[in-house]
Amino acid sequence: MRGLLLLILFCCPLQAQDAQHPPAESPPPAPWLDDLQVNLSDSINATARWFDQFFADESLDLDEEARAEARIRLGWEPRSRELNEFESRFRVRVSLPNMKHQTDLIFSDYDDREDSSSVKAARNEAIDNRNRFSVALRWRLKQSDDLDVSHRVGIGRKLQPYVKSEVRKTFSLTEINNIHVEASVYYYTQDRFGSHLMAQYEHQTSPDGLFRFDNHFYFRDEENDWIWQHGFHQYLQWNEKTAVIYGLFVEGNSRPNYRDEEYLVSIRWRRNALREWLFFEVEPFVLWSREEEFKPSYGVGLRVEGYFGQH
Repeated sequence: MRGLLLLILFCCPLQAQDAQHPPAESPPPAPWLDDLQVNLSDSINATARWFDQFFADESLDLDEEARAEARIRLGWEPRSRELNEFESRFRVRVSLPNMKHQTDLIFSDYDDREDSSSVKAARNEAIDNRNRFSVALRWRLKQSDDLDVSHRVGIGRKLQPYVKSEVRKTFSLTEINNIHVEASVYYYTQDRFGSHLMAQYEHQTSPDGLFRFDNHFYFRDEENDWIWQHGFHQYLQWNEKTAVIYGLFVEGNSRPNYRDEEYLVSIRWRRNALREWLFFEVEPFVLWSREEEFKPSYGVGLRVEGYFGQH
């Protein structure tokens, strides 16, 4: 589906330009930027190869080597009544071909498939804390292009060992309509069982536009409740380096009764600039929270994001 290409600008770096269509202008000289990218990429890829050697089988002749991908984001999100809202996030994924195909080692302090609000102040603290630094081995048992099954074993949530299984399925209704569903269940040694259910509808509104309706439901065994989130997003790609998202986000809880807890309206502008691996974001937003008696809080998110390693 062509509309899915619009999401690339928001979740992964742009690919190299076609030789017949070179970029309109060369990036400005900045040797320190190039050195930063090269040195960090070389470092994480060397670490990936070193780790993968522990699982090497000399009887097998693999034509694939270990590689790593890193995503690092820094942000400042000042808003009414809270000016010191800073954020730093990272995610490193290491592919380990010597261990088994479709096996990854993941270091991360967030899960980009969960808690769909990009604004830190709007993210649920319980879900955000759950995704604090973790390290896990993930086995992906890809059944087909539209079915993905994976299992994880790792340590997270303040050094709790955990296991997690996840299945994702895509239903192509028409050439411009897709439905994605996801179900996962996990167990932490202290927090016990939990689950996540997701249903996502996508509709291509134009060659450069995509509408997405997200629904997330989280069950927590420790609290015996459900957290629910609904998001409406309109993606528009202005050109090959710039895109914007108009979003409405609603979150609530099942206890003490099924009620809304917060609303968020935002416009996120994202630009690939200076280098193909470097992205900048500006996101004005308005947040209404029950904790603040639903008084509007006006803010803006300013972020820079870099991608390193092999893609």
